[in-house]
Amino acid sequence: MMPRRRKERLIALVVLATMLFAPPLLLITGRLGPGALTLYVFLAWGAVIAMAAWLLEGGHRE
Repeated sequence: MMPRRRKERLIALVVLATMLFAPPLLLITGRLGPGALTLYVFLAWGAVIAMAAWLLEGGHRE
């Protein structure tokens, strides 16, 4: 069973990821140029993956 705090953090991560990839924010970033949009998408994607890994693996202390 997953602890309540971890579930809450994962839900917050899903909300953050949804906000990062929402069309209005992508449109604002896209106005800076195609290179900026590509960089933003890959950095945001990598950050979400890193935070998910940190949340899911961080609780296993031996």
